[in-house]
Amino acid sequence: MMNEYPIIHTNIWDAIWAVPVILLVVLAAKWFFKVPSSWLSTVATVSALILSIFISHRGNLSAGIFMGFFYSAATLGLLYSLKHSYSAYRQT
Repeated sequence: MMNEYPIIHTNIWDAIWAVPVILLVVLAAKWFFKVPSSWLSTVATVSALILSIFISHRGNLSAGIFMGFFYSAATLGLLYSLKHSYSAYRQT
């Protein structure tokens, strides 16, 4: 039985390059492939999991899955906060 949390080794480079890369993937899916807005969270989650499991945290599946969901949530938070901020700016 596993009683301890997995050890996740992360650094600042994960936050600096993972979230912008996933943001670019999501925006490319939206602009070039005309993915509906309701599917953007799925695109972000799948791309974040692929990036995290196979590139960032190769060899540590639990850390890859955890950080993949973390990257996805950070990307979607950034995307939707920018969208709402721009919308509020345009209304004033």
